[in-house]
Amino acid sequence: MKLTFLGTGTSCGVPTIGCQCEVCQSTDPKDKRLRCSALVETEQTRLLIDCGPDFRQQMMPQPFRRIDGILITHAHYDHMGGMDDVRPYCQFGEINVYADPIARKGLLEMLPYCFAENRYPGVPAIQLHEIHKHEAFTIGDIDIMPFEVMHGRLPILGYRLTQHTSHLVPRTSTLTYITDMKTIDEGELQFIEGTEILVVNALRQQPHHSHQNLDDAIRFARRVGARRTLLIHSSHHIGLHEELNRTLPEGIEIAYDGQVVEM
Repeated sequence: MKLTFLGTGTSCGVPTIGCQCEVCQSTDPKDKRLRCSALVETEQTRLLIDCGPDFRQQMMPQPFRRIDGILITHAHYDHMGGMDDVRPYCQFGEINVYADPIARKGLLEMLPYCFAENRYPGVPAIQLHEIHKHEAFTIGDIDIMPFEVMHGRLPILGYRLTQHTSHLVPRTSTLTYITDMKTIDEGELQFIEGTEILVVNALRQQPHHSHQNLDDAIRFARRVGARRTLLIHSSHHIGLHEELNRTLPEGIEIAYDGQVVEM
């Protein structure tokens, strides 16, 4: 299973329009952050986690092949504002999109023309599937367990993805992807226990009312105890990528756009 970070930034992206801070002025490519999204791929299956407004730009460098499913974490524009741009992928068939009831409602309101009784020719062919926390499902050779985290007072979904590598060899690759989390209920931790790779949000150094800051993310990573933790959904306030990574505990790092993690 391969994870590709298409975007690791917060809702405004980095650089932020009009900002002259050292991060926004940095020439290091790792300090350039598009809105959060990721590809998870096996030889058989290709999943997209979130589809933000940078989707077109993010996918241009990627091989053009079928997307088997789009997993939506929540109904905020920076996580699903690029859904209209999936149209080229509809030549492979309908795009299967998976969202909880709140995000499903948001998609219907954002893209009403895609779900109208008489659709305008050329609109994306989207098959919208309603999913619920703790109800596992499978796409291709990847098992998916949605669980709940809190984005301030808004319940949203995190995903645990497990690939069964062979029916002959009982080994699995497990990834947990969380973004925009502020808190998580103790009971949800059972759904991510034993994860190999943890991806989780770290917005900035300072506290925030609806997102984890860096210290929150480090504490959470230590609780989970994954072999490797990668931090995402970071603003320009997080600091310079290379400087910050040198200060982080072993096994924890700030992810960057285009980074590939093989499992």
